[in-house]
Amino acid sequence: MERICRVSQGLKPALLMVLVQVAFAAVNVLYKLAANDGMNLKIIVAYRFIFATAFMAPLAFIVERKNRGELTWTIIIQAFFCGLFGCSFAQNAYIESLALISATFACAMANLIPAVTFILALIFRMERMELASAKGKAKAIGTLMGIGGAMLLTFYKGVEINNGSAKVNLLHHRQYAHAASSHGHGRILGFFMALLNCLSYSSWLIVQAKMSARYRSHYSNSALVCAMGAIQATVFALCLERDWNQWKLGWNIRLLTAAFSGVAGSGLMGILISWCLAMRGPLFVAIFSPLMLVLVAIAGSLLLAEKLYLGSIVGALLIICGLYFVLWGKSKEMKAKKQLAPSETETSQEGGIIVTSPTKDTGSDNSRVEMGSSKK
Repeated sequence: MERICRVSQGLKPALLMVLVQVAFAAVNVLYKLAANDGMNLKIIVAYRFIFATAFMAPLAFIVERKNRGELTWTIIIQAFFCGLFGCSFAQNAYIESLALISATFACAMANLIPAVTFILALIFRMERMELASAKGKAKAIGTLMGIGGAMLLTFYKGVEINNGSAKVNLLHHRQYAHAASSHGHGRILGFFMALLNCLSYSSWLIVQAKMSARYRSHYSNSALVCAMGAIQATVFALCLERDWNQWKLGWNIRLLTAAFSGVAGSGLMGILISWCLAMRGPLFVAIFSPLMLVLVAIAGSLLLAEKLYLGSIVGALLIICGLYFVLWGKSKEMKAKKQLAPSETETSQEGGIIVTSPTKDTGSDNSRVEMGSSKK
């Protein structure tokens, strides 16, 4: 029973990140439906973080009112950049790239997030390459397999797969389309916006990991980041969209998209991401990003009458195998860290002198010697 508990505890971060990607896939489907209804995507982004803040702020106040960490200026500055990199700028850069170039290319660029995060984590010494070890090779190979699978899923079609099930086309009344520019400076700008989205999201994972390690009140952490993102995204949307009819929400798909993407996509999932970042680091979180493509492909096939191809199946298998490699490497890494850390202090008693071995965290090579009374 104890072994089962240890295994389930070790699997918890992975299962939570799968849940995060399921929620993000649902948000992407709702984005498509809201855009198909004619809603401005910049306004969707603003409403997303407004709803997230309205939900998370009272929840954080209630849950962590007695054990909230100290809010310092360092935490506030980190929250500002988390709101910028992970919320307002990243989301708006992504939807702008969708408008300027094809959705396929924008998604393919987003698949580079694990690789960019890995490089940034190496630069900031949050990950180690260790290619000579099995765990280091597993992390590197798993990251490359995940990126390769995502690229294959995006670019290669192959034979169409007929799943034989009834499909529900939720885009029946109007075809969803982007005002894409096929040539000229529009494509160049779209490429840079997609690249900036990738860099921004990866930078958010790095900053959020540092913030989560310093400020472990995860509910307050998420609420603070959502508030920063809401302010930034709302100001940006108000500067570009002055038609107040676009801001109106009724009992329709627009309200559902704003509420679900805010409460679930940014609020609750933000808590889980913050917790996983503190426990496993930015690479662990980033490597799950391509999994969203698999889920969106499945949801698109079942709900949006999109076709499913052999390339999607093969790409999905590569992504899953890549995830397994990285998770295996991270598990070996965590075991090695636990073995290096002394489980308990070793003491010996001789002639009234107790010699205590130093722990790894002290950074001292000298033993501490304490005088004690010897009772025989």
